Amino acid sequence: MEPRLAEKPSLTLSRRYPVAPEKVWRAWTDAQAVKKWWGPGPGEPVSVAELDVRVGGRFRIVFGGADGKAHECAGVYKEVVPNRKLVFTWSWPNSTPERVSVVTIEFRAVGKETVLLFKHEQLFDEKVRDDHKRGWSGSLDKLGEFLER
Repeated sequence: MEPRLAEKPSLTLSRRYPVAPEKVWRAWTDAQAVKKWWGPGPGEPVSVAELDVRVGGRFRIVFGGADGKAHECAGVYKEVVPNRKLVFTWSWPNSTPERVSVVTIEFRAVGKETVLLFKHEQLFDEKVRDDHKRGWSGSLDKLGEFLER
């Protein structure tokens, strides 16, 4: 019998944006765009956005925390299907580099809009899941504001 991976918490979010998938894709894959919306809340500007959007490419984003400390997230792109799907690993290299989780984002055209399906899997525990849910929810709301400008 093969050993099974322990079930780890995950979160799933969904948003509908009034723009084509190409615009939502660009917001996730263009460093200048990421700098305008990334982060869970106001007052957390992005100081670094490095994105090498290709399978095996890396990303690194540094944004200011409300506590005055910069937060750095990083990962590697695992699947890149332009305007349709993005899969990447996720970690916090300065605090918990050993905890690597996986983010999958699907971009679905519905008429002239985009339904974004967001899944973050293999999270360390329920607290980490809940913290990420708050963070991602804030970021996806800010993404919506960015796309409507």
